[in-house]
Amino acid sequence: MQQSEGIAWGLDGGIGRITLKRPERANAIGRTSAGVLVRAIDEVIGAKPRAILLAGEGRVFCAGGDIEEFVAAGEALPELVDDILDRLHPALLRLSAQPAPLVVAVNGPVGGAGVGLALCGDFVLAAESMKLRTGYAAIGLSPDAGASYFLARRVGPVRAQQMLMLSDAIDGERCLAWGAVDALYPDAELPTAAEALAARLADGASASFAGIKALCAGAPGRAFEKHLAMEQRLLRERACNADAREGVAAFVAKRAPRFTGR
Repeated sequence: MQQSEGIAWGLDGGIGRITLKRPERANAIGRTSAGVLVRAIDEVIGAKPRAILLAGEGRVFCAGGDIEEFVAAGEALPELVDDILDRLHPALLRLSAQPAPLVVAVNGPVGGAGVGLALCGDFVLAAESMKLRTGYAAIGLSPDAGASYFLARRVGPVRAQQMLMLSDAIDGERCLAWGAVDALYPDAELPTAAEALAARLADGASASFAGIKALCAGAPGRAFEKHLAMEQRLLRERACNADAREGVAAFVAKRAPRFTGR
């Protein structure tokens, strides 16, 4: 694992890992740490993992942007915002669009840009201590880091708009009921649950997962005719690989498949 500026990352057992390790600053993202996070995302994706696990260290998953940096920027705040997001936004797009299943372990409260990081996962597991507070409107700003996109995708656009406007703290139980997160665990059990899910996905059929992500990601805006054509094309491609032959053989033999990612 590499580590720099409060970000740790690497590949271990087919699982790409990115961990926010700046607990003394609530894992806030500033100018420097944003650049390192971009590097971590690109290097983990470049290692072609079979699954990715994004997690935070400490009591807070991510408080969002570094407000102290914002204050220090003064009249230059617009330039600081662009300097961070010109790099971070494309990296987050790459992270969410890459083919491997992405698991996010939300170990505690999350706010601001941290909402985008927390909810970008294909699977979002949260600790019972998790609270979500968007926070943007409370300081006169608007969302970034995909917070509005992922929140609206998970809870619906009207509820997302209300959450963003009011900036109320939403506890884990309500986040689960509304669909913002997929499961809640006692704080001490979250790391084990997240590791188990990431390992399960890493052992799965990688090409199948990639096809599922591609199909579901664009389904709402895709005409049914085009969607059916895409399903057929992807299914035919998957039918040509070794994992499909192994999966079918294992099903007939009533045994667990041994997928290799080929």
